Amino acid sequence: MTKGLLTTVLCAFVAASCSTKADCRGDFCGTIVIAIGGEPETLFPPASQTTAADAVADLIFLKLADIGPGMNSVGDEGFLPRLAESWEWEDSVTLVFNLNQLARWHDGAPVRAEDVEFTFAVYTDTLVASPKASVLERISSVTPRNNGQVEFKFRLPYPEQFYDATHYMRILPRHVLDTIPRVSLTSHPITRAPVGSGPYRLVRWRASEAIELVADSNFFLGRPGLARVIFRVTRDTESALAQVLAGEADVLEQLVTGVNVDRISTAPHLRTIEYPSSSYLYLQFNMRNPEDPEAPHPLFRNRMIRRALAMAVDQQELIDAVLGGLGDRTIGPVSKMLSIWNDQIPSLSYDTTRALELLNGLGWTDTDGDGYLDRSGRRLEFELVIPASSRSRRQAAVVIQDQLRRVGVNMVVAELELNTLISRVTSGRFDVFFGSRTQDPSPSTIREAWSSSGIGGANFGGYSSSEFDRLINSAIESQQADSAMTLWHRAVAHINADAPAVWLYSPNTVAAVHRRIEGVTIRPDQWTATLWTWRIPESRMIARDRRGAP
Repeated sequence: MTKGLLTTVLCAFVAASCSTKADCRGDFCGTIVIAIGGEPETLFPPASQTTAADAVADLIFLKLADIGPGMNSVGDEGFLPRLAESWEWEDSVTLVFNLNQLARWHDGAPVRAEDVEFTFAVYTDTLVASPKASVLERISSVTPRNNGQVEFKFRLPYPEQFYDATHYMRILPRHVLDTIPRVSLTSHPITRAPVGSGPYRLVRWRASEAIELVADSNFFLGRPGLARVIFRVTRDTESALAQVLAGEADVLEQLVTGVNVDRISTAPHLRTIEYPSSSYLYLQFNMRNPEDPEAPHPLFRNRMIRRALAMAVDQQELIDAVLGGLGDRTIGPVSKMLSIWNDQIPSLSYDTTRALELLNGLGWTDTDGDGYLDRSGRRLEFELVIPASSRSRRQAAVVIQDQLRRVGVNMVVAELELNTLISRVTSGRFDVFFGSRTQDPSPSTIREAWSSSGIGGANFGGYSSSEFDRLINSAIESQQADSAMTLWHRAVAHINADAPAVWLYSPNTVAAVHRRIEGVTIRPDQWTATLWTWRIPESRMIARDRRGAP
């Protein structure tokens, strides 16, 4: 897109928005400030890699249909109409959506079937390299029909066809984006001024400070309950907590420790809301050499080293020290929200004696008496990269560092600014990454981050196992629930034995919310999914509800 055309598009967007002022009437005047610990890296949905980006984008963009409160991902039962008002199956591999004729983009243009076709093409284009591309590979085509219909063709029938067609793609405006070269889409300035079809539109993005949204009062699914939503970027969770306690912010999506929950419970203007956890934290080993991605990592190519390091980490000590006991040990790349969770799945247990035996057996011993293992004059050490904005991960890194020191391993911790961290991790320039992954409701989300098909997308460490791939593909395609469950458990046991990561813990999810906000519901896979239905009664409004927040 030329500079002149970009200016035209942006000006048209601002004009369509009318102004940055919210349409404030009665109970629809509320402004809420949400404290977030990290800034979204993009608001272009195909390129999104973080929960912060998805939280904002889900208020700007819509899907064809959304998963219901029952979190069912098999068939289409319980799914809620969004851009599509209805759908029907013509045969086992042909699904037709009927678009809502009232749906409009924020610039006033109608949402068309061609937009859905364009969206699928963008998500699956290798030049865009969307991390969601691998989960869409069984959709063979998306084709517009007359009268606002769009046809999805699948390569084969399988239980989660409807889920795949709707859950992963936030529909994009073709008329705004189709002249931009695909290779430039993820970095183009238009992605910082998105035109969506959702309940809120972006009016201001102050880098490293705040993202401000105002309600689309003509939203075709009903007027949003809050006139303005402001995501305020904070340095870390502690800063976010301080703002909520001081009444400067209204919402903190997740309290990380039991101590924080106690502090919120004593604040008269706040309440806590508990909901099922959809996330887990882990240390991911890089299987490739950070200096030469074509070569294996000098340490982590060895399965026994990975297993030894996993056995040297005490998950329960971490949970107690970092979360105040407010969490659960993980049993692999599985959050407790997923139906396949089973704490009986085989996993590596904490065992420092066995860990040291494995390392000694590989020739790593303390030859100079400095307390660290070495071999051929090289100390057994590596670098762990963590986001500087995450206080809990900094705390956890210190605990893990001490645990590994007990078996003679030197782990150096590098705290990085979020964008720097993302750049290094996505380009493979790291030894070990302290990651946190929020999962989708379907177990197939595991494939995105850990299968061979996810390499180059969300599988940052480059883990590859043909047997793991076979097991999860068989589980996804299985038509029998019992058989699928068995296959999933075998797949998780297999990746646990391979140890491409050290699975740490799944924090209990507790949000802090100002008491004046009513109708608060939180969906565990995406906490902002129902935020547009929250509201503040006029009788409970405070000053910023009518004037907005600074």
